[in-house]
Order: sequence, then C-alpha cells, then structure tokens
Amino acid sequence: MTQHALIMLAAGLGIPILAALNARLGANIGSPAAAAFILFIVALAVAGVATLVTGVRPLMQLASQPLHLFLAGTFVAFYVLSVTYIAPEFGVGNSVFFVLIGQLISAAAIDHFGLFGATQTPIDSIRALGILVMAAGVTLTQLASR
Repeated sequence: MTQHALIMLAAGLGIPILAALNARLGANIGSPAAAAFILFIVALAVAGVATLVTGVRPLMQLASQPLHLFLAGTFVAFYVLSVTYIAPEFGVGNSVFFVLIGQLISAAAIDHFGLFGATQTPIDSIRALGILVMAAGVTLTQLASR
C-alpha cells in the first residue's frame, strides 16, 4: 500500500469513530447541534495549527477562488449534523453503512465525469462490478445485523 492509501485508510477508520464520539456527546449534553458546533471548533483549531505549520501564504489566494469551492464546508456540516442526530437512534454502523453507499455513488460519478477538477476515470465494466460488489458487501452487513 502506498502512503496515500494508508492515510486514507486512517481517515476512513476515523469516520465511524467521529460518528460515535459526536453522537454520544450530543446525547450526553442533550443537543446534537451543540456537539457538532464543538466538533467544528476543535476541527478549526486543528486545521489552524496545520495551516500555521505548513504556511499561511496560500490563504492569500482565497479571494480569487470560485465560490462553489467553498460549499465543501456545507457537506461536512451536513454529515456531522446528520450523523450526530441520527446515530444515537439508528446506530453508528447503520448510519455509516448508508454513508458508504452514498460515498460509492458520489465518488464514482465524480471520477467518471471528472467533476470539480478530479482526474477523470470512466466507469468501465470492471470498475462498475467492483462498485457493485462493495455496495453488496455494505448491504449484506445491514441484512446480517437484523
């Protein structure tokens, strides 16, 4: 595995942990929205430190960027808010499994069409089969938990 693959594996491992921790915090304090707010304060601090360590000069280029690129933050907020509200009742596994199905669909479309500047990787029969097998695996984990 390459270094990139290992980093992304670690990021993937963190998503269910994030969901479980923030869902529990939201349940404990009685406000999923407040828990999400705290998560973003901590994330802002971590990203701020990373920016300081790697250099703040790129921040000077923000004003020249297309506005639609800033929508990424709304997707993060939607994910965190939805999982924080839903996971305590629906379960972390169930929540993340459906997130995975959504990620498979979205990632395949982004790669296929080269959206947002991504490297275009058309969906051929082998790639489509792989995506279907992954989706089937996620679906089987859902069926097995019933």
